[in-house]
Amino acid sequence: MSDEPLEIGEITISDWYAHSDTMAAVGFLTIARKLPSLVGQAMRMAWTASPRDTLATIALNLLGGVFTAFGLLATTGVLTALFSQGPTLDRVLATLPSLALVAAAGILRAIMQAGAGWAQSRLTPQISRLTEERLYGLTSRVDLVAFDDPDFHDALERANNRGVAVADSVVASAIDVVTAAVGIGAVAGVLGVLHPVLLPLLLLAVVPDAWAAIRAARMRYTTMYSLIPARRRKWIIAELLAEREPAAEVRSFTMRDFLLRMYDAVARAEQEVMLRLARRQTVAKLVGEALGGIGTGLVYLALGFLLAVGAIPLAVAGTAVLAIRSGQQSLGNLLYATNRLYEDGLYFTDFLVFCADAERRLPDLDAQPVPAHFRRIATTDVTFSYPGGSAPALRGVSIEIRQGEVVAFVGENGSGKTTLAKILSGLYAPDEGVVQWDDTDLAQVNPEDLRRRIAVIAQDHTRWPLTARYNITMGTDRGEAALHSAASVAGADDVIADLPLGYRTLLDRRFKDGQELSGGQWQRIAVARGFHRDAELLICDEPTAALDARAEHALFERIRGHAEGRTVLLITHRLASVRYADRIYVLQHGKVIEQGTHAALMTLNGLYADLYTLQASAYR
Repeated sequence: MSDEPLEIGEITISDWYAHSDTMAAVGFLTIARKLPSLVGQAMRMAWTASPRDTLATIALNLLGGVFTAFGLLATTGVLTALFSQGPTLDRVLATLPSLALVAAAGILRAIMQAGAGWAQSRLTPQISRLTEERLYGLTSRVDLVAFDDPDFHDALERANNRGVAVADSVVASAIDVVTAAVGIGAVAGVLGVLHPVLLPLLLLAVVPDAWAAIRAARMRYTTMYSLIPARRRKWIIAELLAEREPAAEVRSFTMRDFLLRMYDAVARAEQEVMLRLARRQTVAKLVGEALGGIGTGLVYLALGFLLAVGAIPLAVAGTAVLAIRSGQQSLGNLLYATNRLYEDGLYFTDFLVFCADAERRLPDLDAQPVPAHFRRIATTDVTFSYPGGSAPALRGVSIEIRQGEVVAFVGENGSGKTTLAKILSGLYAPDEGVVQWDDTDLAQVNPEDLRRRIAVIAQDHTRWPLTARYNITMGTDRGEAALHSAASVAGADDVIADLPLGYRTLLDRRFKDGQELSGGQWQRIAVARGFHRDAELLICDEPTAALDARAEHALFERIRGHAEGRTVLLITHRLASVRYADRIYVLQHGKVIEQGTHAALMTLNGLYADLYTLQASAYR
């Protein structure tokens, strides 16, 4: 089996690299044209996060450039004194005033750079917090149906996976671009003051280095882009080898050698690509350095010619050499920062586009309040379709739930039971039709106020990585009595009694002292969560899915006892549990096809009777 060819398959590019193809195709001039808008976008975000730190960063970087130029000009005085006529001691003493200015400029420049770095380091965490809070503030408020929209979900993945992560990098790169541009501007200003003809020499010196840097960066980027699928394979195989979830099956099926062989095949292929890249980059670097040497030689020839014809003094030529060297360094920084800013800007634009779309999807929180109490809840001709769905999930559904009743929704999978329950609980808004609490249309009320009046016990409940207490209270504080009462009614008190720290036990084994629960234990915690809410309407969606027969029977008895004075909506496939419901609605393909009590529906001899008889026959 060790010689068997490996079928690894193609793996699509992740959202982390969603714009890598764009970056591989564009040139530096295209990036440069987008630069002003990207810098402006980054600076606006930085200003929103902290105007003081943004202003300090920009101002101190500008002052650093000023002192750089001042130091270069002062260097001319030092060289002029050294190259003048007279005894060496006298010439050295004559340089002291200019040396003092150079030293002062260097100290002040260092202080400005340190201050700018300090302000920027303060700015970074503020930007990260601002963007994260904006994203999660929106994702936690948009209507639930947005998460069923593939386009919205894809945009969320891009914004969450990379957009938020690069927010601080966008600002840092923009500041680096500004800083490098200031450095180049300072050098150009110095050369212009010394002699106008020295400005073309700056271009002659930096262009070869610029070409080599851009060439090497493009080689690396296109290579990294081509390696993305391979690296995705490596990550996936690495997770299979190192993560907890597949660990048992890796051992049970003795897959270690197979997975390591697969990992090695991908890693060797990646290694070969990287070795070829190293060779190509070395050639590009050698060519760039050769061209740079030619350019530097031409600069020195030009300076020699200017000295020979007396166009500039020797001190000016020496200062020009130092200035050009400084300009080359600033150019390298500018190229790197510009490339990084453009790429990160693409992902940050995804973040901004997502936020704008999410803001359009937010519910109206200024709508009218929910009635203090209700006598009936009713839907009239409700129709609902999921985004991208080929057929409506609900078609003209009309039901009624009276206060204090126990009402059941039954039907086969895909009949629309859970969708209808989510519309009643304010999680979805119908495409057509009306949902009313008494005479109040729920489309006109604040959805968050509505949800506070409803408790939901869901089959697909969340296993929160929080303490047992918070898994029941969900951040609300109704006191110890309410907590213990909800746990007792749900049968969760026995589960919590066995935990080492009781209600303070963290229910996640990934953390220190954390504990893991079985599916049935988690189900009881979820039921206690719904009981603790003490809402007027309790929706139980398959609440016994993970329970054994004895626990299921006990839970339904508890729900019946807890339901006294409350309205309960019960969704279940266990039809024996709905016999005592005040009314049963039978759904099929998104429509209500039968309704009535258990006895009436059995007499009708329709779908409900078929399903009930089928289940009952299994126990005979």
